[in-house]
Amino acid sequence: MRIQMMRAVRLHEHGGPEVLSYDEVPVPVPGPGEVLVRVHAVGINPPDWYLRDGLSNIPPETRPKFDLPVIPGTDVSGVVEAVAADVEGFAAGDEVFGMLRFPSFDGQAYAEYVTAPASDLARKPSGIDHVHAAGAPMSLLTAWQFLIELGHDHPSPFQAARHRPVALGSGTTVLVNGAAGGVGHFALQLAKWKSARVIAVASGTHESFLRELGADQFIDYTKNRPEELVKDVDLVLDAVGGRESSRFLPTLKRGGALFPVFFGEYDEEETAKLGVTVSGTQVRSHGAQLAEVGRLLDAGTIRVAIDSTFPLADAQAAHERAARGHIQGKIVLTVAQ
Repeated sequence: MRIQMMRAVRLHEHGGPEVLSYDEVPVPVPGPGEVLVRVHAVGINPPDWYLRDGLSNIPPETRPKFDLPVIPGTDVSGVVEAVAADVEGFAAGDEVFGMLRFPSFDGQAYAEYVTAPASDLARKPSGIDHVHAAGAPMSLLTAWQFLIELGHDHPSPFQAARHRPVALGSGTTVLVNGAAGGVGHFALQLAKWKSARVIAVASGTHESFLRELGADQFIDYTKNRPEELVKDVDLVLDAVGGRESSRFLPTLKRGGALFPVFFGEYDEEETAKLGVTVSGTQVRSHGAQLAEVGRLLDAGTIRVAIDSTFPLADAQAAHERAARGHIQGKIVLTVAQ
């Protein structure tokens, strides 16, 4: 029996963008509960370069296990090529999108074909193309699970308590830090969908873009420190997160909350004194939630901003673009058909 071959991007070692190798590998075979997807576009996300770097920024005790060589990537949009016998709800020819097998690093999305758990997929919104659909899953699910509905009971590696989104409405003020990036530009739009007032923090080059998405106030972090300008905010969604995220705590009113996408260290005495909470979660694959946000994408209520596109063979250039920063929306790899 002749083995079908395809092209895929793999890591044989860890390092910079130069370690991404464009290889010929066998087309995968779907197992129980899976479908085979012919990939049209792949969204790239920070975990892709974390994997490329060897997950050095993740504490050893929480690092997922994987073996080299590995195909990176989680976010795809494409067409169902075949389905396992036990799969219902999808058939060959269906256009689908999804975030595959996250938070494991076994998505294997940087490829011409990929197998996907049917539960990780949703039908691609008919009103957007594959490039925009591929740019949505991880970033939009992150914003959704942080802000709207967690949707799972898996414990967070960052905290013992279950993450609980804050009720958003017309009387709520939300500050989004890193508002021009993947998670940030979706968080801004979801907060506006819920009628909240939104303060967007990004560099000045992104002001018109963020105003267009509905930002009520814009702060250029290259000229001003937002924590010195803002007070009495109900919620800070810090799409940058990390070590400096605690600087936003004084911007919150008592009872307010800080949601850092990339968790850092926070002083429990300080949060108790301020009367605020810090909460985070780990985004997880969720086809049913993607179907729900897909309706918002189809209606134009939420839109996907594309920073740039690169052919799959030029994944190295895409990672170099990501490393330069100041990204407006999403970077997407395209797969020739």
